[in-house]
Amino acid sequence: MSGAVEAKLAELGLTLPEVVPPLAAYQPAVQSGVYVYTSGQLPIVAGKLPVTGKVGAEVTAEEAKQLAATCALNALAAVKSVAGDLDRVKRVVKVVGFVASAADFTGQPGVINGASELLGAVLGEKGVHARSAVGVAVLPLDAPVEVEVQVELTEA
Repeated sequence: MSGAVEAKLAELGLTLPEVVPPLAAYQPAVQSGVYVYTSGQLPIVAGKLPVTGKVGAEVTAEEAKQLAATCALNALAAVKSVAGDLDRVKRVVKVVGFVASAADFTGQPGVINGASELLGAVLGEKGVHARSAVGVAVLPLDAPVEVEVQVELTEA
């Protein structure tokens, strides 16, 4: 099933990917009432990370911003896997982004803007959200970024 949100993705030249399979003992997303909570989504494309390392060292802030957008796209796929249809998204409530950062890198908010901007472009006002952008020493698989999303759904 695809609707207006997936049409908007297509208009933006994007395709909703398959849900990234879990790397450990968790689910990519769970629904509780009208809320969907995604697990942290890595910027995995076609089963692998396109780049690894720390932002501000091996990875530029601009590269990391694009990777954060990929994380958000993967999060939308996870949301759809439990909601059935992205047109049920009433609003994105919260985004939490983690940036594997070199010791002197302080541009985490700009990196996570990649995820926020993608959600806004795809969902419009429904994509406006609260957010945290956190610098960390290392992420799973040496990923530069990881993003988790919480959304509110309309009733089925």
